[in-house]
Amino acid sequence: MADFEFDHSLEGWKSFAEKTSAWPNLAVAIETSQGAAVDQLLQREYTVYPVHPVAAQSYRQRKAPSGAKTDHLDAWGLADALRVDGHGWKPLQPLDPITQQLRLLCRDEVALIQQRTALVNQLQQALAEYYPAALEAFEDWTDAFTWEFVLAFPTPQALVTAGKRRWEKFLHTHKLWRPETAEKRLKLFSQADQFKASDPIVRAKSQLALTLCKVLVTLAQQLALYRKQIETLFQNHPDHDLFGSLPGAKKYLAPRLLAAVGSDPDRYGDHRVLQCIAGTAPVSYQSGKINKVHVRWSCDKFLRHTMHLWADCFRKASAWGQAYYRKKRADGMSHACALRCLGQRLLKIVFRMISDKKPYNAEFHACNQQEHGSWVLKLVGESVA
Repeated sequence: MADFEFDHSLEGWKSFAEKTSAWPNLAVAIETSQGAAVDQLLQREYTVYPVHPVAAQSYRQRKAPSGAKTDHLDAWGLADALRVDGHGWKPLQPLDPITQQLRLLCRDEVALIQQRTALVNQLQQALAEYYPAALEAFEDWTDAFTWEFVLAFPTPQALVTAGKRRWEKFLHTHKLWRPETAEKRLKLFSQADQFKASDPIVRAKSQLALTLCKVLVTLAQQLALYRKQIETLFQNHPDHDLFGSLPGAKKYLAPRLLAAVGSDPDRYGDHRVLQCIAGTAPVSYQSGKINKVHVRWSCDKFLRHTMHLWADCFRKASAWGQAYYRKKRADGMSHACALRCLGQRLLKIVFRMISDKKPYNAEFHACNQQEHGSWVLKLVGESVA
């Protein structure tokens, strides 16, 4: 019917609208569920069908079993798949504005935290080359006071020259003075220049360390702004009370859970779909006498990471969660696998919450467990006894 390309620009999208104007209510199959192109399509009220990359590859191979790959062939495969199989596909439902903004902010916050981790690793490597005393004095280099330490005393010689009064002032100013660690740190500071690198390495790596610390200080300030915006949006969200009631979620994970899961159950239709998207549901493989399962790697990575963190926090805040986790560990599962199994159960609860629009009620959940004779509740009783 039509075959054309267009640029991602104002003129390009105008050209796209003109060339497709002959077909109202046009449906679009695209190999992603987010991004600039999807946003433009939704703004123009097209019906968007996101296709998983693995499925898109299969549709292309159906047209070209030889393994040939071109953008034209990809587009043809998706278009024909939409024509033939599209009746069973689920169109992408746009999020409400506040949830969409919250999701983007939470995803970007996680990306910035990952960048901070990378910068901290670079900083630790630089210090290991010229300033081992600093690494030995402090353990967690994601804390801002460690960066301030390097900015105040950039080299071992500068630290020794500063003297005991400045060392004590730094420790007191940053509330680091502890009777059990103060003497050890002061001794490290006084001997910092006794084991160091050669002068060229000190001069070069101290410059790198100073640069990284300044970047980390700026990044920490921006992360604080992100956190403030996220908390404001979460407080103003209609489903704040739902996700705020989840044990262990608190102020950090509750907004991420809301952003990752959303508040519309119709996006999933069933809790099992949500579990598959989150990666907690295993993938089954059965052929003849072979019957096995393995981890679901194709999933929403942001949601899976959020569920992993929340499941770990939930087990510490819930008696039945801890009992369930310990049982899975006793059965030989790894820490991650046990959390994934716990997350599988938690997602079923979350789906019911967003469907009924009712917050989590620990007593009500315990009554349901007792009514159905839950083995988890029996474990809780045994641990209490």
